[in-house]
This record gives sequence, C-alpha cells and structure tokens, in this order.
Amino acid sequence: MRVLLVEDDDGVAAAVHDVLTTHGHPVERVTRGADALIRHRDADVVLLDLGLPDIPGLEVLRKLRKLASTPVVVMTAHGDERTVVRGLRLGADDYLVKPVRLIELLARIEAVTRRALAAEGVRPAVVEIDDVAVDLNARRVTVAGEAVGLTNLEFEVLAALARHPGTAVSRQQLLDEVWGDAYLAVSRSLDVHLAALRAKLGRPELVRTIRGFGFRLGD
Repeated sequence: MRVLLVEDDDGVAAAVHDVLTTHGHPVERVTRGADALIRHRDADVVLLDLGLPDIPGLEVLRKLRKLASTPVVVMTAHGDERTVVRGLRLGADDYLVKPVRLIELLARIEAVTRRALAAEGVRPAVVEIDDVAVDLNARRVTVAGEAVGLTNLEFEVLAALARHPGTAVSRQQLLDEVWGDAYLAVSRSLDVHLAALRAKLGRPELVRTIRGFGFRLGD
C-alpha cells in the first residue's frame, strides 16, 4: 500500500513514516498542498494534514476529490465539530485528531483502502436517470442522446447530485462540495445555478427540491 503523507511537521512525519514502513507500506512525504495535488496519482491512500503552509488542507481535500477517488485520511489538530463535519462532507474517508495513536492510524488506513478497493467495481462512471446521462469522468451531459453545454459550476452542482442519485443531498453539503465552504459561499449562487441547470436540461422535475433540506436527483 503506497502512502502519500502530506505533513509539514517533521516529528509527526518521522513517526508516521517509521510505523508505516515497518509494516511494509512505502511512504512518500510532501509538505505542501500543491505537491499533494500532483503526487496523489502514485498513492493508494493519502494522509492529509489540514495545517499546510501554502493551501488550506480542506481546499486540498476538495480539489483531490475532483481529481481522483484515492482514499484520504485527514490527520490534524483541528478537532472542532465544524471542521470535522466539513472534512467528511468534502470527501474524507476517515478523520483522526492529533495526537494520533500510530497503530490505530495503521488500522484506519488499511480499512479505508479495503473499502475503496471493494467499491471500485461498483461505482458507475456514468449516471443515467431517464434519458439524462451524466458522465462524471468525461464531464459530459446528454439529454435524449444530445450533448448539453453546461458551465463548470453547473456541471459541478449536477455531478454532486449525480454521485448520490435518488438520495437527498443537503443544501449545505452541495455548497461545501462545489464552492468549498458552506459558511462562506453565497447561498443564492446555488439557486441561480440550479435554475440555469434545470433550464438547460429541459427536465425541471429531474432535480427535485426538498423543502427545508436540499435537493435530490431523480425519484
């Protein structure tokens, strides 16, 4: 299991490196978020600290989730409820608060890797609902076989819903996934993009509003 360790604290990095390599898992360490966004392609799992010197860790996580499905375990001193919830909503597979017990860390990353491998064979790259097809990898949408041109944000909103077809997704989760921070994003922007999305798809009932909660793609 190849591990990408994104950690700027030398002491923490050395301890994690030692326990993982002792158990046969090669480790590559980077200290910056920008490097993580490049080097993740060579890893089976990413250990991500949130307190990075160049890019906020949650922003790195959000970008990673757009680039790949590599399992991500957040390992950070930020243990407040808001940060934990945001990390999980943005796609972290697990979340550990420092100081971390190293044997527990080893067990957690092995568990998330097993789950990721099991899910790979069942995760669809194309989500189809009625005559609408959303290709998450190619970032392409068709309605009745005809391509529909969407802006980047319109596609991101649709993709966030398409990853959970038939399941209610909260407004806050959509804001987190698309804009990065539900507490900072302008909520009205979501409504504007949803209205444009419904108009372009020509299927106003495809994205259903769940009053007081959020939205659902399909029945």
